[in-house]
Amino acid sequence: MITLHHCVSARSFRPLWMLEELGIPYQLRMLPFPPRVLAREYLQDNPLGTVPLLCDGDIRMTESAAMCQYLAARYSPNEFDVPVNDPAYGSYLNYLHMGEATLTFPQTLVLRYTHFESAERRQPQVATDYSRWFLARLRAVDAALNQQEYICANRFTAADVSVGYALQLAEHLGFKPEFASNVAAYWERLKQRPAFQRALQVQHEAALAQGVPTVPSPDIR
Repeated sequence: MITLHHCVSARSFRPLWMLEELGIPYQLRMLPFPPRVLAREYLQDNPLGTVPLLCDGDIRMTESAAMCQYLAARYSPNEFDVPVNDPAYGSYLNYLHMGEATLTFPQTLVLRYTHFESAERRQPQVATDYSRWFLARLRAVDAALNQQEYICANRFTAADVSVGYALQLAEHLGFKPEFASNVAAYWERLKQRPAFQRALQVQHEAALAQGVPTVPSPDIR
């Protein structure tokens, strides 16, 4: 049985959404944010004290985009992944990892320096600079969507889950009005997917059942 350790609306939403797309059994362990402070026992499972943590037998993973790649390749070959002999394979890997490394990373700095730091340590200029960074790099997503409805391979893949979470976070931060038309339409398509809607409902119900706050938690790795 796969176990996913998750904070509401954190990066761990990526593998949660992926699991719902796959329709395979899993256990969801909800944690308060930040778990390294509010759930110290979790450090025994993950010394980093961060989410996500995905356990599948002896396999333990802590990177959300890698989890999407792993789950798609292992549990849905040729459905949500892209095989190595497919011409779109390189594009698939590029966008799958762009979702985290290029699109989510700058937003975490915006979060940190506008919300999480104490008043005397906040850095408005840093937040402004990385907001521009994110929006500039979002142009790559806009360009990819000029000729297709999804980010690569002319179909929905794990790369869309990775990029989609970055857009979910961007909407939370108030960037949605600055999305280009292709990106805005793409994000609306992703939000209408039944698995995305189920993931939202599952995390809400699991948080209530496990006594964890249901408000969105700040984004963490």
